[in-house]
Amino acid sequence: MPFKVMELPYTTDALEPFLSKETLEFHYGKHYKNYVATLNKLTKGSRLEQMALEAVILENAHQDNAIFHNAAQAWNHEFLWKSMSPEKNKPTSTILSILQSQFGSRREFEDRFLAAATDLFGSGWVWVVKESDGSVSIEALSNAGSPITRGKVPLLVCDVWEHAYYLDYQNDRFQYLKNFLQVLDWNFLELNYTSGNRFMVNRFRESFQKSQYI
Repeated sequence: MPFKVMELPYTTDALEPFLSKETLEFHYGKHYKNYVATLNKLTKGSRLEQMALEAVILENAHQDNAIFHNAAQAWNHEFLWKSMSPEKNKPTSTILSILQSQFGSRREFEDRFLAAATDLFGSGWVWVVKESDGSVSIEALSNAGSPITRGKVPLLVCDVWEHAYYLDYQNDRFQYLKNFLQVLDWNFLELNYTSGNRFMVNRFRESFQKSQYI
């Protein structure tokens, strides 16, 4: 069964002025959809097309092949769409308490996030993740990097490939990142943290255990 394109949870103009309608139309309508289409071509007729997307990523992570790159990029983008919200919500007391204990303050968390994303050389993703001990950390991963290959629970992600921002910001990645903080979905982060992202973890726990990459 072919992998499906996720429907955006908002309209393509909903994130303006942070991201223009044109940028989101290109990002979602061309880049993301191309990853899904390419993955379907690469897995057509194989047992992989019957597997969950996460399982495909884990099985191919140590090979670092085209299937891994397209599967991970498709999954990362799906997580990205849910990491942003036009509602501009704020962190609850639960999340503020976590940020205080882990980073010292919300401001310090945001500064470290900006630094990690600014300093990442080339293309990649900046993740907020939950470690196995329950702590929260920030990871900058190159290219199609995903924390699920390391057995960590993703809470939030920002895309720092140039196609995510170049139409609006050209080479000013820092301004793009500052504006990303204005529309990140704190509710999505909290849901993933407090639930332990239970559905996702259960969905591919067996793959974690079998994967030599973990």
